[in-house]
Amino acid sequence: MVRRRRSRLSRSVQQRLLEYFVAGTPARTAAELLGIHRNSAILFYCKLREVILARTREAQPFGGEVEVDESYFGARRKKGPPGRGAASKVPVFGLLKRRGQVHAVMIPNVRGATLMPIIRQRVAPDALVYSDGYFSYDALDVSEFRHVRVDKGRGYAQGRAHINGIENFWSQAKRHLRRYNGIPRQSFHLFLAECEWRFNYAPPRRLLSTLANWTGLGQASEPQS
Repeated sequence: MVRRRRSRLSRSVQQRLLEYFVAGTPARTAAELLGIHRNSAILFYCKLREVILARTREAQPFGGEVEVDESYFGARRKKGPPGRGAASKVPVFGLLKRRGQVHAVMIPNVRGATLMPIIRQRVAPDALVYSDGYFSYDALDVSEFRHVRVDKGRGYAQGRAHINGIENFWSQAKRHLRRYNGIPRQSFHLFLAECEWRFNYAPPRRLLSTLANWTGLGQASEPQS
């Protein structure tokens, strides 16, 4: 069960909040539907994200074929350069095991010195790593990994040489996070972990059973259709 100091929420209410969280219902809306204070729902959602963050960091290194890429999250800019170097946006690095799971983490910058330690921690030696042509991935050419670059000038896929999987995750994550009216930078890692969990454990029934098990709120009823 999600432990919260001075919590007066019954187990049944916690289970309903768990269902609303899986369904993507905002905490304030869930609170109104359940007749509880909005701060109770907001704190409960925060605790769920903390559990998700802890569990997603326990994953084993990826082997086989792995796609790597970096992206920027934040409000859309009316002016200025998009993509790499966009001011005020949060840089994120992601790794995706083909036909497997994704891992994403906030990073201070997109330099090779930042990305390579993450790759070495999360990717098994001798894995086949796909990246685009960004210079930060040059170190992969002289590493313990096999490295294939994707030439986006020739299209986004040349046979098996593509990073479409991780780019699909970026699209899903950004679409999910748009529903929030801005996310404080100090909390963004929790929301990013939630996006990772949603991608890795879909569909909703599996999301619910996985999170119910992680929190000790097992035997939660399935979301109503």
